[in-house]
Amino acid sequence: MSSSTKIIAIDGPAGSGKSTTARMVAKILGFTFLDTGAMYRAVTLFALEQKVPLLDAGALEQIASSIQIDFGENEDGQKVFADGRDITSDIRTAEVTDAVSEVSAHAGVRRHMVAKQREMGDKYNIVAEGRDTTSVVFPHATLKIYLLASIEERARRRVIDFQRMGKITTVQEQIKAIRARDEYDSRRQNSPLQQTRDSIAVDTTKLTIEDQVNKIISLFREKTRA
Repeated sequence: MSSSTKIIAIDGPAGSGKSTTARMVAKILGFTFLDTGAMYRAVTLFALEQKVPLLDAGALEQIASSIQIDFGENEDGQKVFADGRDITSDIRTAEVTDAVSEVSAHAGVRRHMVAKQREMGDKYNIVAEGRDTTSVVFPHATLKIYLLASIEERARRRVIDFQRMGKITTVQEQIKAIRARDEYDSRRQNSPLQQTRDSIAVDTTKLTIEDQVNKIISLFREKTRA
């Protein structure tokens, strides 16, 4: 992050509302939306397609170092491209979702992704969302937010997301998956899930998306006026 750019970093567990909230905040403020999770999903997608074992750190790091990830916008929202290919839908499959935590836990993969993310932070005002954005990627962000929600609400949101993709699942199935994901992300050696001391916690369990967005924009404006 350069002294001339402003960064809002939004962290938190899966299903807490990071992506939707960050995208809307960026749109209102005229900032670039940086979906760091999509970047790890892109690496995961390529690894699965190339049948790279998820424990092969060297091969995964090679993918992370060479992949070119870009973001675009259209009337349907953000588009994600990898090496010029539109992978917006491909990175949201259950297969990628199940594997992304294991891929993103590799130190070499994270090192290359963090470098790419920081390059964007040096060039643009951004709203960055994803794990470790507040602790590792942008430790000096203008504003740090840690979103959280009850596991039941997070599971309900996941069910809705899967339904939009034509996938059938249940709240109980997603509660089980989220618990496993939380435990894995909290215990992993590289960039574990954690709230930094200077992050502001926002519980989204009973908030609408509009409430979440307005809260963060209000906090940002207070911060930049100070």
